[in-house]
This record gives sequence, structure tokens and C-alpha cells, in this order.
Amino acid sequence: GPVKSVMPGVVVSLFVDEGQAVEAGQPLLILEAMKMQNEIDAPLAGIVKAVHVAEGQAVAAGEKLVTLAAVPD
Repeated sequence: GPVKSVMPGVVVSLFVDEGQAVEAGQPLLILEAMKMQNEIDAPLAGIVKAVHVAEGQAVAAGEKLVTLAAVPD
């Protein structure tokens, strides 16, 4: 499902691309908010279905950052 921003900020770095496999806890991007850099990690292992943001983009709280699809067991 979607990984959403928990606070308003600016996307500083993106570490994933569409189609990439990720592990639970793997960093997806860095979001800078209130002059602090926050690492946004994958909540579960899966495949990146969509990247909804770009580096340098300002985002609002609750905005979709990345959409993941779980890998079936």
C-alpha cells in the first residue's frame, strides 16, 4: 500500500525506483522537516509500484510518497 508522509517537508533524497524490490526497514527516501532529516523506511518487504515524489519536492502531511506491493509468500 501507500507509504505516506507523517509531516510536511521536502524530499531531499530518493533511494528507490519503480519495480525495485525492497526489504522491510530499508530506507526509501529522506524527508527534511523542521531542519531535521527523517529517513522514511519501507514498512514491509515488497516491490515499489510507484514513486509519487521527486527530489526537491515539498510534500504535505498525509501525502503519498511511495506505493509498495507486498511480495506473496
